[in-house]
Amino acid sequence: MSNVGQHLLSGALSGLTSSLVLQPFDLIKTRLQQGDAALRNKQAGAVRSTARAIVSSSGILGLWRGTSATLIRNVPGIALYMTGLSQVRGFMAVSPLFSAVRKRNPDQHTSVLPVLTNWGNLLAGATIRVAVGFVLNPFSVLKARYESNLHAYGSLTSSVRSIVRGGPSELFRGFLASSLRDAPYAGLFVVFYEGIKSEAASILSPSSPLASAALHSGSGAAAGTIATLATHPFDVIKTRMQVHNEDKYRGLTRTVLAVWDERGISGFFDGASLRLSRKILSSAIGWGVYESLLLFSRTKSRQE
Repeated sequence: MSNVGQHLLSGALSGLTSSLVLQPFDLIKTRLQQGDAALRNKQAGAVRSTARAIVSSSGILGLWRGTSATLIRNVPGIALYMTGLSQVRGFMAVSPLFSAVRKRNPDQHTSVLPVLTNWGNLLAGATIRVAVGFVLNPFSVLKARYESNLHAYGSLTSSVRSIVRGGPSELFRGFLASSLRDAPYAGLFVVFYEGIKSEAASILSPSSPLASAALHSGSGAAAGTIATLATHPFDVIKTRMQVHNEDKYRGLTRTVLAVWDERGISGFFDGASLRLSRKILSSAIGWGVYESLLLFSRTKSRQE
């Protein structure tokens, strides 16, 4: 299998695993962020009460509502993002402006990805994330609408037809807010992921596939925590713009003012605990699976 094929397959399996495991987090986060009147009093039990309400009305499988839309968005999205990120970092690594010296022994069970400076990682992560986000924004709208209970979509097909009928303005709704969230998130994530992974590898020196997987998962979880906390307000804004059709949610500035008027500063952190929990787990699962599969492929090719 080609290098690009390995990255696409590893990224797709990473996206599939994390999406199936963590869909309930996404569903509940969307319900909390959409601004239901019943949820505006954000007591500590809001997450539990929302989960109970979903289970009560739709059964335990109701927590996986929108999984098909999530898979349509995340499997190709994560595959394209991780592949694009690796390819762009490979191109940037030949430039003295962005290249960095690999401190690790390439034969160690650490990583096969290109090594860049912090500025290189920041730029590569932000650029690729926004580019992939633009291509897949219609699927992000579909995912948000399908997870929300504000739209009476009976099936995935009917939701697709409804959004397409709205034209380009609906298909790319919330893209600016998504970019303001995704660009700094991805850039910061790659910087901290590579930095934490490098420092941890120099201390722990993983010598087995299992130790390597633990290194990647732990680094991903730590980096995901930092990047998520820094960008959560834009996630709230993006969800409001994609879920609601009212005029007050048309445009970034209007949406910011609407959230402020309704909930004040705390409104920009609705669903933060869920997003943080999901990002920690998805980063740990996603990057652990992705890098482990790449290392496995490298080891296998050397043995052949």
